[in-house]
Amino acid sequence: MVQHSRPKRGSYGYSPRKRASSETPRIKSWPEDGNEPVLQGFAGYKAGMTHVLLVDYRPTSTTSGQEVVVPVTVVETPPMKVAGLRFYEYTPYGLKTKTEIWAENIEELSKRIPIPKKRREKNVDGFDEIRAIVYTQPKKITGVPKKIPDLMEIRIGGGDLQGRREYGESILGKEIKVNDVFKEGEMIDTIAVTKGKGFQGHVKRWGVKLLHHKNRKHRRMIGTLGPWLSWVRPTVPQAGQMGYHKRTEYNKRILKIGENGEEITPAGGFPHYGIVRNEYLIIHGSVPGCVKRIVRMRPAVRYWRGVKVEKPEITYISTTSKQGV
Repeated sequence: MVQHSRPKRGSYGYSPRKRASSETPRIKSWPEDGNEPVLQGFAGYKAGMTHVLLVDYRPTSTTSGQEVVVPVTVVETPPMKVAGLRFYEYTPYGLKTKTEIWAENIEELSKRIPIPKKRREKNVDGFDEIRAIVYTQPKKITGVPKKIPDLMEIRIGGGDLQGRREYGESILGKEIKVNDVFKEGEMIDTIAVTKGKGFQGHVKRWGVKLLHHKNRKHRRMIGTLGPWLSWVRPTVPQAGQMGYHKRTEYNKRILKIGENGEEITPAGGFPHYGIVRNEYLIIHGSVPGCVKRIVRMRPAVRYWRGVKVEKPEITYISTTSKQGV
């Protein structure tokens, strides 16, 4: 019997599937406020993947409490510098910039943006939101070829507005380490631009079924472009750009925060990256993007049920060669 209907293939929640406008992703949602002012995010560069042996911390897992092998991602996180503070106010049209405060020693940003001549601004009142303007220091990494910093905004949350302002002024112009933002065992979200795959066809891009072998001329194509209209609807799966999209992966756990990258660098270095020389994170599972890509992290915004924030019990970290020898 002919099947008159079937579920659509592929998620349309991420359409249109076009290239990301920037390799440094933007974060639009931030976690709820805490008791003390804190910087709600950090950024690093993806070094590669390996595997570790640890005691399974997931309470509902069939191997809970047993030693298991899990895949992990290593993200190198050199210190970030706070270049300025930006104050916002709520309006009927969303957040609007009220004023800014810039640090003095930010000459490293001259190749990224024009450095403001008026560095400091005093007597800031009547603001509703405060965010730190921070930038990475890729010059401290040998695995990433670029030297121009990546610039981004990170929200300062927790406490009251006056406490946030005082905290922001205390870190203005200073370096922030990953230990100041995250701790081992914490659940985070990772945001990055995925690996680009260029122009791909209908089947690979959307996962549609191959046509019958007696179909005229085509097999890896869709059966119809839709109903008889003067235009093709955007929900019709067609060929086009695949990959290089901004994606967010929720609820990733930090298994370890280390300071000596040589202790986790495999023999011969990570493929296409090399040696980790700075602080690093070991994250359970995969992370969007290819090697060397910037990865932004924030505390988990959708995590509500309980794995306690405790240091995982790692018994072994694989440092064997990833070169296939």
